[in-house]
Amino acid sequence: MPTDTARTRTRFRLLVAAATAVTAAAILVPSSATAAGNGDGPKGPSVKKTEPVLVARATLSADHLEAGPASGAALTTTVNGRTGPFAGQVIPGFSAMIDNGDGTFWAQPDNGFGAKGNSADFLLRNYLVRPAWQSAEGGSGEIQVERFISYNDADRVLDFPIANEATPERLLTGADFDIESVVRAKDGSFWVGEEFGPFLLHFGADGTLLEKPYPMPGGAKSPQNPYLEVGETPRVRASRGFEALAASVNGRYLYPVVEGSYADDTDLRRREILEFDTRAGAYTGRTWNYQTDQDANVVGDAFAVRNGVLLLVERDDFEGDQAVTKRIYEVNLTRSDSEGKLEKTLVVDALRIANPGLLGAGDGYGTGDPFSLPVQSFETVVQLKNGDLLIANDNNYPGNDARIAGTPDDTEIDVIDLDRTRVQPSDVTVVAHRGASGYRPEHTLAAYETAITECADFIEPDVVSTKDGVLVARHENEISGTTDVATRPAFADRKATKQIDGVSVTGWFTEDFTLAELKTLRAVERLPQIRPENTTFNGLYQVPTLDEVLDLARHSVSCDGLPVGVYPETKHPSYFDSIGLSLEEPLVAELSRNGLDEADAPVIIQSFEVGNLRELDGVTDVALAQLLNSSGRPYDFTVAGDARTYADLATPAGLAEITTYADGVGVEKSLLIPRTATGTLGAPTTLIADAHAVGLEVHGWTFRRENAFLPAEFRSSADPAGIGDLAGELRVFLDAGLDGFFTDNPDLGAATAG
Repeated sequence: MPTDTARTRTRFRLLVAAATAVTAAAILVPSSATAAGNGDGPKGPSVKKTEPVLVARATLSADHLEAGPASGAALTTTVNGRTGPFAGQVIPGFSAMIDNGDGTFWAQPDNGFGAKGNSADFLLRNYLVRPAWQSAEGGSGEIQVERFISYNDADRVLDFPIANEATPERLLTGADFDIESVVRAKDGSFWVGEEFGPFLLHFGADGTLLEKPYPMPGGAKSPQNPYLEVGETPRVRASRGFEALAASVNGRYLYPVVEGSYADDTDLRRREILEFDTRAGAYTGRTWNYQTDQDANVVGDAFAVRNGVLLLVERDDFEGDQAVTKRIYEVNLTRSDSEGKLEKTLVVDALRIANPGLLGAGDGYGTGDPFSLPVQSFETVVQLKNGDLLIANDNNYPGNDARIAGTPDDTEIDVIDLDRTRVQPSDVTVVAHRGASGYRPEHTLAAYETAITECADFIEPDVVSTKDGVLVARHENEISGTTDVATRPAFADRKATKQIDGVSVTGWFTEDFTLAELKTLRAVERLPQIRPENTTFNGLYQVPTLDEVLDLARHSVSCDGLPVGVYPETKHPSYFDSIGLSLEEPLVAELSRNGLDEADAPVIIQSFEVGNLRELDGVTDVALAQLLNSSGRPYDFTVAGDARTYADLATPAGLAEITTYADGVGVEKSLLIPRTATGTLGAPTTLIADAHAVGLEVHGWTFRRENAFLPAEFRSSADPAGIGDLAGELRVFLDAGLDGFFTDNPDLGAATAG
C-alpha cells in the first residue's frame, strides 16, 4: 500500500532494531570496514547483538590410536592416504560429550566406520578426556585421553546376536549399535541415543547395559533394526535415528530427536522430537515438530539449557568451502508457529565465529579470523557452567578432510563465548545480488548463506513458478544456464521454445517441472568463463524454494545486528499470469506464512513491471521497489500499448508517479552515473536527487568485482575475468548519494559501505 516519506531512506536499516534486542545473533561485524566515500558515518541508533567469539580450542590427532584390538580391517580402499586395518582402536571424532565440571569430559564416538558391515572390529566406548586448552593466555591445545569405559552386554540383556556373542565380556561393537548421543543420569548411568533401532540404551557407570533397548513408539524401525521383519517397511531412514538426545535439567525426561525425515513423511524438512520418561521407562506420547532449513539437513545434537528450552545443532553434509549450514538454534517446546513447527532462534552460525586471538590459525581452512567449523559432521553442543558453548566434530575417520584436502580431519573441541556487544548499523543498504553470486552459484542457499556471513543486509531471490505453483529462486524461468538439466536424459523431451516477454527463448523452463522434479536438478555456475572458481561448486546444490530462502533469512542476523532482509524480484509476471501461474498471490501467501507480510518486515518486493507492483500495493504492506533499466520499457506497458519507457519513469514526473505505489527504485547504475566514450565514469545525473526529492530510496545495480563489469579506470587488466577495484567504483556512487546497492560481492560491498 502507498507509504509516506518517513518510511523511506532509513527505514530499511532500523525498522526492527527493537525486536533484535532479544535476538541471538551469530554474525560478525566486518573487521575492516571502510567508511563511505562521503565521509559521513552512520547516524541511526546502535543495536545490541550477540557476537560468538572463539575463546578456547583443543585437538586430538585424527590418527590417534587407543589400546585394543586392531580396527578398520574392512577399510581396504585408501581414503585421504589411510588404509585399514589400524593397529589399535581409532577415535573417529566425538559425536556427543558430557561436561564433568572438573576440567574433564566424557566424549563418545559413534559406531566407528559408518556401517554395520565395516565396524565389527570397532569397540563402542566412552572416553574420559582432559583438554589442555589453547586460549589467549596460552596452552598446548592438546586433548589427553585419560581412560575409557567399554559399552558391553555382560549381563546378557540383549536377545539378538552381537558380534562378540560368545565372549564373556560381550563388548559391543559398531556392528551392534550406532551410538550417536549421550546424557548422564544423576546416578552416574548413561542414556545413549542410537540409530540402528533407533533405540534408547541405558548403561551403568561402568558401561554395562542395564535394560533391554527401548524401541521407538509405534513400532518405527530403521533398515538396520535387528527386529525388522521380512517384508516390513522401515519408517526411519537409514542412519537417521537418534543422532541428538537431550535431558531435562532434573534428568527425568529425555528428548531424543529423529535426525532426518520419516520415510513416509511428505514434509521432508520435518524432524520429530520425542519425550521419554526415565521414571516410567516409557515414552510420554508428547512430540514436537522442528523444521530444518532445507530437506537434506539433519539434527546433529541437542542440549537442554533449561526445562523446555533446547539447543539443536542443524547441519548439512557438506564440508570445507562447500558447507552451507553448521548452526546452533534454540527452541522453546512451548512455542510453535502457525504451522505447528517450533519457533527457532539462531544462537551460533559455526561458519562465522570471531577469532581475535587467532586460535588454531594455520591448521587449515576456516582457522583464521573469522573462524569456522566447516566439518561435515558437526555433532556436539554442550553449554558449560559459565554459559559458554562447547562444540565438537565427528571426523568420520578417515573420510573427512574439511581443513586440509587429502588429510583426515583432527578431532577438535572449540569453546565459544556468546559476547554481548553494541554495533552501529550502516546507513547504506547492501543487497546480495542473487546471494553472494561472485563466490557461489547464484540463487542457491550456499550463495545466500555466504552473503549473510559476508555482512549483506538483504539477500535477493529472483522468483519464478514451478508447474505445481511453488515459487522457487532462479534468475530466469529458463534454467539451462543455471542448472544441470541439459545433462539429464529423463528431461530431454522437456526442451521447448517459448515467447518470454516478446523474445523467443529455447531451453528448459521451471513451469514445465513440478517442484519434486526440479529438486532432482543441481545448480551450476551461470558465468563459467568469468568465474571459473565457482564451477567447483557445480552439481552440489538444489534449487531452493522461496520458503527456504525466507526461512534462512528470518532465522539469521546481519552483521549490523538486525534480521537479514529479503528482496524478492518477481520475474516475468505478465508471462506467468498468461499461463495461469500468477506470482503475486503465492508470494504474499509465503510472506504471510513466514510472518513477513507486515509494514515493518525486512522485505522489499521489486519488479521491472508496474502493474504487478500496483497489484501488490493493494494486498501487502511490505515495501515495494520499481526497477528501472537503462533501455526498453516495462513489458506490461508493451502488452497494454503504453508507449512510456523506463526513461520516462526516471524523470521527476515518472518518479512522482512511482511514489503512489512504491517506496524506492532499483536503478541500473548507468542511469545514475553514465560511462563516457572511453568506458570511464562520467558525471552523475540528477536521478538520485530527483528520487530523494519525492521520498524514494535509490538502490543501484549491479556492482561486481570482475573487470568485465567495471568502469575502465577501475579495471586491473584487459582480462575480463580479472579482479578489479570494486571498492573504488562503489565510493564514487556512494559519494553521489546512493542509498544502497546490489552486489555479487557483499564482503567488498559491506567493507566499502562501512
